Amino acid sequence: MIIEARNIAKGYPEGDGRWLSVLEGLSISVERGQVVAVTGESGVGKSTLLHVLGLLDKPDNGEVFFDGKATSELSDNQRAKVRNKGIGFVFQFHHLLPEFDALENVTIPIRISGISESEAIGRAQELLDVVGLTERVNHFPNALSGGEQQRVALARALSCEPDIILADEPTGNLDTKNADRLIELLFSLAKERALAVVIATHNRELALRADTILLLENGITNDITARIRSSILER
Repeated sequence: MIIEARNIAKGYPEGDGRWLSVLEGLSISVERGQVVAVTGESGVGKSTLLHVLGLLDKPDNGEVFFDGKATSELSDNQRAKVRNKGIGFVFQFHHLLPEFDALENVTIPIRISGISESEAIGRAQELLDVVGLTERVNHFPNALSGGEQQRVALARALSCEPDIILADEPTGNLDTKNADRLIELLFSLAKERALAVVIATHNRELALRADTILLLENGITNDITARIRSSILER
């Protein structure tokens, strides 16, 4: 088990002073090589769940375990190290640095981790090859298509050799062809590299491919893999 959340609660204050409870008593566990799709209506807390799992936010209650260790016991610096080394993030918007080309965008986080420049460049080139961008390494984001930009973002997420990828609507801004290509990459990488992958998505085809489908309702996830697959296939 690479990541496990137990009895998580998370909420935020609203403008009128009331408290908005987003996650309530939520539990989830993900193994290496497993792909989990988290579905649910907009606003039910899918992004909040990924932020908690990715140690970007602390839960109000409950515990997140990373590789068997309770993260509540970690200092902020220790949490940052786990986040930077063990967790890769892919968001709906790629957030590439516009002033750097594709190779540099992937190289930067590797260099920050303390790897030498030559090794970082070599690893970045290898990852861009993996995501099919061998010929585009020296192109800046504004010269790349949306699908290419998102594949650079995936290469960047893989750059520090994480144990888990957290993807928040990664195909949300892509056309069908590019969405299919990104989905194929995510699933093949999960199996080939024994990565755990959690994807928050509305994409039916993506959800159907997952090992487990979790429906997030009222702040709680329910494993409805069989039911949701049946429902989608009947449509």
